[in-house]
Amino acid sequence: MKRYGMVIHLKPEKIADYIELHRTVWPEVLAILSRHFVKNYSIFLKDNLLFGYLEYHGDNYVLDMQQVADYPVTKRWWELTVPCQQPLASSSEGEWWSLMQEVFHLE
Repeated sequence: MKRYGMVIHLKPEKIADYIELHRTVWPEVLAILSRHFVKNYSIFLKDNLLFGYLEYHGDNYVLDMQQVADYPVTKRWWELTVPCQQPLASSSEGEWWSLMQEVFHLE
């Protein structure tokens, strides 16, 4: 299992929309994430900054995340969530959520 932390800005005018979307995440989206070895996924909000945490239990994170992205229902979900978000100024080319370096963990 590998832990992932990621961060992205949330547009201030979209905060209420984003929170409402995540009160009732589509079951199909949750099933797809589970099918691709994502567990213990949380998103936190502070000062227009979203912090995501997930645990990945598979063998090829990049491939699994690409497969998640390829589902039509994922694309429809992202049509709603992506306009709420804005990548960090320090994001790499093409990076949406910026992956973070884990520097400490207590189990």
